[in-house]
Amino acid sequence: MVVMEDKKDRSRSRRSFSPEFKADAVAMVLDDGRRIVDVGGAIGVGAGTLGNWVRLEKIERGERAGLTRDERAELVELRKENTRLRMERDLLKRATAFWVKESGQ
Repeated sequence: MVVMEDKKDRSRSRRSFSPEFKADAVAMVLDDGRRIVDVGGAIGVGAGTLGNWVRLEKIERGERAGLTRDERAELVELRKENTRLRMERDLLKRATAFWVKESGQ
């Protein structure tokens, strides 16, 4: 009898890789001209994961269109600032409306 394992029951832990490890793996692909599948298999990283690292590095090098790490970080900060400024604006609107209402009576 074969028992099918439920995917939800398996706990998968996320592995993390050091920046140096990622840089070395990406260098094997971009600088040495090796295939993503070959490098991924040799170092024990999925081809999809390594492909993502390669894609991001190509953006950093300007070989591919997209946002660099610095641009993504700046965008996050600008979005936070935008949210804060909107909240401050709305608060000032309510305070002004309250002040006008109170001073008119």
